[in-house]
Amino acid sequence: MGLISDAKKAVALVRKAVTSRSAAIDVRRTISAGPAHPLHHYRVAVYFADGVVNMYQMRQWYKPLADLSAEWPVVVLSRAATGAQALLADAALPVAFVPAVRDLERFIATQDIRVVLYVNQNTRNFQMFRYGRRWHVFINHGESDKMYMTTNQYKAYDFAFIAGTAARERLERVMWDYDLDRRTMQIGRPQADHYSGALPYTPDERTVVLYAPTWEGDRPSAHYGSILTHGEALVGAFLMSRRHRVIYRPHPRSGVVNAEYGAANQRIISALSAANDADPTAHHVFDDRPELGWQLAAADVAIVDISAMVYDRLAADRPLMITRPLDEAAHIDVHGYLAACEWLTAQASPNVVAETERVLADGETIARLQHWSEHYFGDTAPGAATARFHDAVGDLMSKWELWHLRTADDDTAEDDDTEEAELDEDAG
Repeated sequence: MGLISDAKKAVALVRKAVTSRSAAIDVRRTISAGPAHPLHHYRVAVYFADGVVNMYQMRQWYKPLADLSAEWPVVVLSRAATGAQALLADAALPVAFVPAVRDLERFIATQDIRVVLYVNQNTRNFQMFRYGRRWHVFINHGESDKMYMTTNQYKAYDFAFIAGTAARERLERVMWDYDLDRRTMQIGRPQADHYSGALPYTPDERTVVLYAPTWEGDRPSAHYGSILTHGEALVGAFLMSRRHRVIYRPHPRSGVVNAEYGAANQRIISALSAANDADPTAHHVFDDRPELGWQLAAADVAIVDISAMVYDRLAADRPLMITRPLDEAAHIDVHGYLAACEWLTAQASPNVVAETERVLADGETIARLQHWSEHYFGDTAPGAATARFHDAVGDLMSKWELWHLRTADDDTAEDDDTEEAELDEDAG
């Protein structure tokens, strides 16, 4: 068994290397065919060391960063070939492909980058930290009550942009000797100002329900997925009512661990298709596109599993229900919103129409949602989070100017990297 496992790993590594090399060739060809980056142009860089698998972490920031670039030009520093390939294909922001440390160093030497943003905790972020005289800022790729949101790695950054009071309280509970007042800035969720897009149907009198379950999970503590326990019953109830339109957005990994979970997912997709065939005015939607935004804005009510989707919807301050895991081993954080949310149990799923009508109409439920939305994201009025994001970056630019003036007479250049060869080898 060990030899078979080793052989599979070797084959996987070879495939990964071939994919990466092919992507690198494609990236260099695409870049060489386009215009060169203007010299000393960019003020903000987004450092992204991941490949295509984590592109969702970048894509959710495209529109807020595009807005920001009108004031402070933004470039993405992409370290991995498959990530750069995806970034170039999306064409949302300028991209610099800097696979080796020497490539990174050469590029930033031609620019005036003052703020570097990080969307995740990739270990190769450390290779960028060596460059001083600029601010390193963790902006994350979502808001939730997961352990990831309180990692001690926050201390590696000069500053962190956090969503709101809930994020501050989480950090306060866990972080020792961390100056929250000085090193964190609350910006809300700028992505929520871009919850828009073309609808794949014409709005009518139907109540629109977004059902966005996560995958089944690979361990009992993460068994949050509801497709097998709740999904078929609740979707079936909405289809039977003929007064609802379902937007079904399952996690793309649904069924990778549990074949029964994947089969239930396929049955729901088939049921939506059959309902549309029976009533062409229904316009139920199976949504497997990468873009997320219009779904959160269009839905009258959302039903989601414990996942980042909870907080994406909460940022919209719109009616929300969360499926309660049937597996008692699934971990539920009781410090925040999950202690006061509207749960949908598996047993109540067949009666989901009545449950959603209650959530949409009950005054106490609506007031409680508004309270928690503000607790997590502050002012959620259109444009408020974007303004706070821009103000936070502007504040750092002012701090940069202050420090630049203080050190203007210091003619000591940044140290050469004596470990460049080792870092290049590590960069692959």
